[in-house]
Amino acid sequence: MTIAIDFGTSNTVVTYLNPVTGNPETLDLSELSVRQSPNPPLIPSLLYVAQAAEGQVVAGQAVRDRGLDQLADGRLFRGFKRGIGTAVQGFVPELDGRSVDFEQAGQWFLDAIAHALTEQQFLGGAGAGSQLILTVPVDSFEQYRNWLTRAIAQSALGQIEQVRLLDEPTAAALGYGAGDRDLVLVVDFGGGTLDLSLVRLDRPSATSAGRPLGFLLKWGNRALEDSQQTVKTARVLAKAGLNLGGSDLDNWIVDYWSQQQSAVDLPSNALGNSSGNLAGHSFQKTPILLRLAERVKIALSHQETAQEVYFDDATFNSLELSLSRTELETILRDRGLFQQLDRALDQIFQQAIRQGLEPQSIEAVLLVGGTSQIPAIQSWIRNYFPAEKVATDRPFEAIAQGALKLASGLEVRDFLYHGYGIRYWNQREKRHSWHPIIPKGQPYPTAKPVELLLGASIENQPQIELIIGELGDEEQRTEIFFDGDRLVTKTIGGQASVQPLNDRDGARSLAQLDPPGMPGIDRIRVAFEVDADRTLRVTVEDLLSDRTLLNQCPIAQLS
Repeated sequence: MTIAIDFGTSNTVVTYLNPVTGNPETLDLSELSVRQSPNPPLIPSLLYVAQAAEGQVVAGQAVRDRGLDQLADGRLFRGFKRGIGTAVQGFVPELDGRSVDFEQAGQWFLDAIAHALTEQQFLGGAGAGSQLILTVPVDSFEQYRNWLTRAIAQSALGQIEQVRLLDEPTAAALGYGAGDRDLVLVVDFGGGTLDLSLVRLDRPSATSAGRPLGFLLKWGNRALEDSQQTVKTARVLAKAGLNLGGSDLDNWIVDYWSQQQSAVDLPSNALGNSSGNLAGHSFQKTPILLRLAERVKIALSHQETAQEVYFDDATFNSLELSLSRTELETILRDRGLFQQLDRALDQIFQQAIRQGLEPQSIEAVLLVGGTSQIPAIQSWIRNYFPAEKVATDRPFEAIAQGALKLASGLEVRDFLYHGYGIRYWNQREKRHSWHPIIPKGQPYPTAKPVELLLGASIENQPQIELIIGELGDEEQRTEIFFDGDRLVTKTIGGQASVQPLNDRDGARSLAQLDPPGMPGIDRIRVAFEVDADRTLRVTVEDLLSDRTLLNQCPIAQLS
């Protein structure tokens, strides 16, 4: 059994490889999935915590079917994927005496999917030969990938023998089936992130048979089968990403409505408590208003104007909210969305040019994710590419179905999206800074190790510690915080965001010194390298005793 999961901010898609036909199919998981033609079965990424202490939750479409997404009782989690593995500023709600963070909400959500797969007997044969492919955003940090690994292991999906990770845009390129077009640009604009990838789909070859495909999180005891089929290679040439998605647009729409109407005209149940002030009245984004905004936004992908009516059965007041495509485009322009899109696409172009590729050589542009269906977004991309190159017909299931192709003899060659460095004390600025050791865009495995010479900083120093960090975008960083009850993001300039990989007890120590070290002389030689499985490894030599203290010791998995 081979299953692929595209865990999205707004919607999640689960597919499997039909063992009879050999074709990918999108699964309809009973009450979790929503069936709304012409879309495939989608699982809304919603979670309602009925009883936190006992882990009783309602997930997916069942949340909407029971009207739980309209309750303002603090038990609804939406967009929680965005907070996983990030330093979210704000409160962690306490429900039934238990603190519930985004990682726990994500764990319960994946547990619900695993339970549904078990109930419908898709995991009945898990074990020997079973495979699970998980897709991840381009800009995801290692903390998110580590959480995903743990969450899968702790669910019923943990019984699956092989678990792999694949970038979402790369999977989308495979899922669209680019035919004879080799160089494709994937624009994946979902509920929480914008990911762009330039992918080359090489012609089939008979090479690389027997090599693990994609990045393996878990591999069973059996050896990789020697496939007689040809292998097609998906080589990622350029990547760019933003922590920006459809949920941000929903918030912008509600903000726009708040500016258009007096708060006194809004039903009290729709407003909630104060998080802002409009003409002397409070206005807050609640699940009801955000859901209305989402419905209107989706409707505008198919019609020129849309409206939703909310009826407050407590006050007998009604609220009619409308929006046109022109108004939505104005909102997006005023928020600087198109400027951010321009910058992200320019990053792709610059990376391509450095490899001798011109933008005109891109043969196809594949739009993925619900937000990519907004006409203004499609118009934006067509300002750069002719309409005949742009494909828009598989926005929801291309990623999950494309991921399944890893199980049919396809090799993915990739590079490191983030750079990595070591922390040091900047004497001039009187603060910690980061010295790069592995550059962003580095192919792996690395051709040769990166070497450093380190010495002791105090007399009789018993050990040398080193903190390694994952370096984010140097030009801008994204802050995630709460505004009232809503989770929002803000992109600001300044220093690069850094996520330490080993800043914890027992993990910082790089070398035990015997005899103890003295300042003023080089004591150890440290060599860093990245292997074919994207593992950062370190070799440490003691220059005084001429001993090897560590030999290609794994430190962390890299993005």
